[in-house]
Amino acid sequence: MLTKRIIACLDVNDGRVVKGVQFVNLRDAGDPAELAKAHSEAGADEIVLLDISATHQGRATLLETVRRTARQLFIPFTVGGGIRSLEDAGAVFAAGADKISINSAALADPTLITGIAERFGSQAVVVAIDAKHCDDGLHWRAFTLGGRGDTGRGAVEWAREAELRGAGEILLTSMDRDGTGAGFDCELTRVIADSVRIPVIASGGAGGAEHFVEVFREGHADAALAASIFHYGLRSLGELKQQLGAQGIPVRWPC
Repeated sequence: MLTKRIIACLDVNDGRVVKGVQFVNLRDAGDPAELAKAHSEAGADEIVLLDISATHQGRATLLETVRRTARQLFIPFTVGGGIRSLEDAGAVFAAGADKISINSAALADPTLITGIAERFGSQAVVVAIDAKHCDDGLHWRAFTLGGRGDTGRGAVEWAREAELRGAGEILLTSMDRDGTGAGFDCELTRVIADSVRIPVIASGGAGGAEHFVEVFREGHADAALAASIFHYGLRSLGELKQQLGAQGIPVRWPC
């Protein structure tokens, strides 16, 4: 059985890590480079840095923040936000990222997924899907602009297309659960994971070890991402992995 990954997420706004509830009411959580180093040393398998205001503000990713953070890491490092072209992706890779995450730009121009995958490899392309439950027959719709833009597209349909376009992973965030601590949306995660052949990272709602167990078992997730519970010291990564191991979930133990 493949090892399940635990990923620490840094949502960055104006150079600082922040965290909110359902994409609003943001509060400061610290410096990206310092937090990335701390999470890595605590046992995180990967770090994801999302420049959450770049797309909404129409600017490029904060490359100096990426550089400072990358210098602290010896584990895979994914960066998203403000990447709209091959040139943007190249600049982020040059700043130290191992993978890039694209959302709004990929929905606006799906050929961007293919272009980046062909130049840098599918393993380096993560398509982020911010999904919200709806009652219009699609079950979940994909949103852009940090949750501000409703695309009207079904999240499942979009995940399948992203895979066909060359995405190597899906970063799936439940907007309904984001920051609530109520647990991952296992139904959403399972439907997406069972619809594609590439790894799916579950995001949104982590509040305790039991939620990670649920999303790996019931949600069929390949990895699970969290922010608040790590930033504010609500649970250590080492303790989380010990509990997962005790439940029979295969994880990489902290060095």
